[in-house]
Amino acid sequence: MNSKDEIREFLISRRANVTPEQVGMPSLGDDRRVPGLRREEVAELAGLSVDYYARLERGNIHGASDSVLTAIARALHLDDVEREHLFDLARPTPVIPPARTVTTVSAIRPSVQRMLDSFNSPAVVYNARQDLVAANQLGRALFSPHFEGDRPNMARFIFLDSRAPDFYEDWALACSLTAAMLRFEAGRDPLNQDLTTLIGELSTRSPQFRRDWADQDVHEHRTGLKTFRHPEIGPLELSYEVLALPGEPGLHITTYTADEESPSAEKLALLASWVADHPH
Repeated sequence: MNSKDEIREFLISRRANVTPEQVGMPSLGDDRRVPGLRREEVAELAGLSVDYYARLERGNIHGASDSVLTAIARALHLDDVEREHLFDLARPTPVIPPARTVTTVSAIRPSVQRMLDSFNSPAVVYNARQDLVAANQLGRALFSPHFEGDRPNMARFIFLDSRAPDFYEDWALACSLTAAMLRFEAGRDPLNQDLTTLIGELSTRSPQFRRDWADQDVHEHRTGLKTFRHPEIGPLELSYEVLALPGEPGLHITTYTADEESPSAEKLALLASWVADHPH
């Protein structure tokens, strides 16, 4: 994944997103042959020679200093996730993979499960390739369609399951963010064979994934708002928070809550009743 083509396509896509007006440069109007900035303009903004930046954009970025990468990130108006991705791409791929890059973490400690079970709101644990590694009962109920397979996986459900466009109110956004999260993880851990295999499967089986993957976007889930259409209790607008598990590298907990006395809070109470009637 960490190839010259990956670097080239990422940098080209990012400069295509920045207009001359955004960086205080005059627009040349209809005679511009590329969307966004030209290489020459990025080089000027970053304080680099045009030849040097062109070489970097062709994928020859290994060995570039942190100051050069920071200058490019600033010139391209990269956010913190995009900046981290650029630094990941610039790292040389190790010849011998460290143990953590060989496989994806797929289990949790019993104490983590007890913590999940103590939450009064839905909570799930996922890994770098979006496997649903664990959940409390409310989390399993919220994502009940995802848990019907032997190895529940968020990305596989979103792109390959015909129920996904109904379950996610904004399915297109769910698709684009999921592809962007997988690309971010692939840049962070390019030797993760499990992740590479999933991306290959989705690329082969899902035209939507191929379109979203080609956008070169990167994303890291942290906090936000999602709306689901649960097959049993209807629409739910829930806030989510993502918590890292320092003792379990590669695993994250996501919790889902609703504003007090909101319709979604009432729906969560219904979900709890549904769980009581349909124990897993």
